[in-house]
Amino acid sequence: MQKQRPGFLSRPMPPAPAQPQGPIRAGSYALQVQGAPWKFTLLHDRDEDVLIWLTRGQGRVVVNGVMRGISMHNALFLPAGTLFAVDVPPGTQALMVRSPSGLSQRMPQEPLLLRVRDSLAQAELTGEIDAMTRELTQDRALLQEALEAHVRLIAVWLQRQMRAGVADAPKETAAQRLVRRYAQDIVRGYASPRSMGEYAEGLDVTPTHLTRVCRKVCGRTAADLLTERKLYAARLALEAPKPAVQEIAKSLGFSSPAYFTRFVLNHTGFTPSDLRAQNRPGKPAAAR
Repeated sequence: MQKQRPGFLSRPMPPAPAQPQGPIRAGSYALQVQGAPWKFTLLHDRDEDVLIWLTRGQGRVVVNGVMRGISMHNALFLPAGTLFAVDVPPGTQALMVRSPSGLSQRMPQEPLLLRVRDSLAQAELTGEIDAMTRELTQDRALLQEALEAHVRLIAVWLQRQMRAGVADAPKETAAQRLVRRYAQDIVRGYASPRSMGEYAEGLDVTPTHLTRVCRKVCGRTAADLLTERKLYAARLALEAPKPAVQEIAKSLGFSSPAYFTRFVLNHTGFTPSDLRAQNRPGKPAAAR
């Protein structure tokens, strides 16, 4: 019998590095938000990277508490963990890619707004997203590998545009820095029972000052930002048949299920039970 060389297959192989988890989605923005516009109009953060590419029209976005205008041939990249909301009127056309965080080391680590004027660059990004859409439609062999390759090419495209100097990154003001810090605190703690005043105290400002600055920078009050993030989490949880409403209320820092029910009713016009019933299989899309 051949003697085995020391160390050759004699010790367990080290575990493979963790791979980014989650599906890759690409295609029309309108189709991806159809039936549930609140999933993008309410302030929230995600555990995936999001790229929005406007091809016609204009709108507004709030990114980490700062409102910006977006228009045709603008690319908005939102890394996982960014607090954001998108407001685009009917008739606006956009493409969107959603991919697991960490899929490419070339992906920017901070939010990015690109105003792309070069026609070749515009065609390149549209082409990549169209190719991903075809892959998803055809469902061929090695689908995941193909989609991941396109995401990596998009990461290269983003880096090239940054080097070309098309990133819209004006100098940050003191007000914007404060609101960004508040937005980051909300991402970390929205599920706690902390009030807006307690967040302000943690930022060493008064609630009145924080509210004034938030209204100036993004058109929402400081309480609005916290409320929207909690409401998004509540609506997302109520899309599934479990857990129970009282458990959702507790997980989001509400003192009682009754208070949670009033909160949801005041902001949606429906009780938590009504919203959950609308998401049962067989309900028409218009009711959801």
